[in-house]
Amino acid sequence: MLFMVIEHFEDGRAAEVYRRFRERGRMAPDDVRYVASWVDTDFRRCFQVMEAPSRASLQAWMDAWSDLVRFDVAEVRTSAQAAAIMDADA
Repeated sequence: MLFMVIEHFEDGRAAEVYRRFRERGRMAPDDVRYVASWVDTDFRRCFQVMEAPSRASLQAWMDAWSDLVRFDVAEVRTSAQAAAIMDADA
């Protein structure tokens, strides 16, 4: 499953997020895979795509960062997958 994760860095704590990442890595369970990410120009949010077998698997990763980051999560599919589903229904 793919998840779009919007990480909201707690006010003024982006530097702490990056410091922890340098020191400890992503801190994700073995079954959670980083796909790609983008950070807004104000260092307030990170838009990240993660792959995991379930939302529960993703939760362990989010718990490791919850003191610095607030999360919004949506299960997503690729545009190609969405097109294939729509084509099958046509």
